[in-house]
Amino acid sequence: MSGEVCPREEMIRFVVGPEAKIYPDLGQKLPGRGIWVTANRAAIETAVKKGLFSRGAKMKVSADADLADQVEALIHQRLLQAVALSRKAGRALCGLEKVRAALVSGDADLLLQASDGSERGKSALRPPNGEESWIQALSSDELGLAFGRDNVIHAAILSGKFTDRVLFEASRLKAMRKMV
Repeated sequence: MSGEVCPREEMIRFVVGPEAKIYPDLGQKLPGRGIWVTANRAAIETAVKKGLFSRGAKMKVSADADLADQVEALIHQRLLQAVALSRKAGRALCGLEKVRAALVSGDADLLLQASDGSERGKSALRPPNGEESWIQALSSDELGLAFGRDNVIHAAILSGKFTDRVLFEASRLKAMRKMV
């Protein structure tokens, strides 16, 4: 809504739903004219406060005051689902030794570490492709939920089609949590 031209990966699509209300379309599949906003908290909050969704929709629409919080929660849920799907497909593993072996062999594309894990424990592993391949957006309980365990500190996403989806959702979540 700033008029900037950005790649789709850096944007969030919103649509006008029933009763002229704005809804996030994170899957980019809902019908209707899309209103694209930069995928960060500040941009969404500004769009809500200044009524920019009405201008983008070319009609009077309403947006919840906590729309940025709703978007963050939805992206967080999508990241958890992507990790869980990759585990179910056999493309994710957890545990310090298994993750270390996958990193050393070059099989891992992403390193996931619990945000509440100890710094000492997390420093034992290095991301496979630099900082961009290191995700710390989930707690040990949340990673555990994705892996069907009580808690998980270290996990890896193996090379394959799930890498892009997990990385995409993690980068959007990071942008939503960072005040720009």
